[in-house]
Amino acid sequence: MNSLGDFVDLINVMKQSAVDAVRATKPTAVVLGTVVGVEPLKINVEQRLTLTENQLILTRNVTDFEVEITVEHETEDASFNTSHNHDHAQGPTLPASFDSTHRHEYKGRKKFTVHNALKTGDEVLMIQEQGGQRYIVLDRVM
Repeated sequence: MNSLGDFVDLINVMKQSAVDAVRATKPTAVVLGTVVGVEPLKINVEQRLTLTENQLILTRNVTDFEVEITVEHETEDASFNTSHNHDHAQGPTLPASFDSTHRHEYKGRKKFTVHNALKTGDEVLMIQEQGGQRYIVLDRVM
């Protein structure tokens, strides 16, 4: 009996058991998908599985969201073209006091919407949760 050979065999069996155990638990995996519908949201994975909204967790990178920013600047000069045609006899009437170089401050905290929602045809990078039931949509693939 070769004790070193038995020891190596035992180590190899333990390694294979560990690999099999990990495979059996379906750990997280990175997968690519393609958006095939947006209302309701549907993402196709490898042309074999279509995920629906209840299977998807969306990150901020793939949704519309609002953000508040601080701004401090002036508006640009107003510009009007009074030579264009209208159906009425006279062109647009501007007040006598109108100044085409009118500017004003635009400052403070302002709320803006970032339009980042997924569109049909977008390719996305996802992480499959352990167990494979839900997918976290991380971002678009460029």
